[in-house]
Amino acid sequence: MAVRKAGRIAAAVAAAALVAGGAAACGPEDLTGGGGDKGSASESTSAAGPEAKEPPAGTDALAKAPATVKGGVITVGDPAAAHVVKLYEDPRCPICKKFEETGARALVKPVAEGRVKVEYTLASFLDKNLGGHGSVNAANALRASVEAGKFPQFHAAVFANQPESETEDAYTAAFLLKIADKVGGLRGAEFDKSVKNVTYKKWVGEAMQAFTDDGMQGTPTVVIDGEKVEGNVLFDEAAFSKKLKASGIS
Repeated sequence: MAVRKAGRIAAAVAAAALVAGGAAACGPEDLTGGGGDKGSASESTSAAGPEAKEPPAGTDALAKAPATVKGGVITVGDPAAAHVVKLYEDPRCPICKKFEETGARALVKPVAEGRVKVEYTLASFLDKNLGGHGSVNAANALRASVEAGKFPQFHAAVFANQPESETEDAYTAAFLLKIADKVGGLRGAEFDKSVKNVTYKKWVGEAMQAFTDDGMQGTPTVVIDGEKVEGNVLFDEAAFSKKLKASGIS
């Protein structure tokens, strides 16, 4: 997977990459600056945004999968699972959305059955590249969803509602709460407060630092039991399923 390191990733270029089967990745301009913050992330939370879409079918299959936080990483699945898939994403990255709509679906069954756990590292460099606070706001809300016991469902819903252009700073607090309305049992006083106040902003910085410390150069990056997955296999559910089986995850 070739990694693009240009500062601003034009929507037309990203669209071309998707047409080519995901042969490119979203890349940071540089890997310094924590969460890419340009001020208070809550400054961009006034717009209500569009109407939220329903999360994809099958999301509830992971409803019973535990989600835990250690450092800047969110882990979904049985902590004792024999296999580990590390997944590095930025909520505003359109190539990550492409992966979530395709290859990532092959992970649902083995995670639900306890055969593999997924370690999510949520980057936020696209805020620095493109301006705005959408990645920080979304990562903060995703962290808050762990406390509510709804991370897998909300994670799927966030990517399902990603704007068509990554230059659009759509992930405001108001829109994230609209998305949360589509996940049964997620909305509540604590979750809503965390989203509105960007309670986990410090954690978002820790997650970005974890991305940097792991030497990542772009998103999505997928590592199965220590082996980085390359190429368009990420963007085909059947092909990625075969890759998982080849790694012993059947």
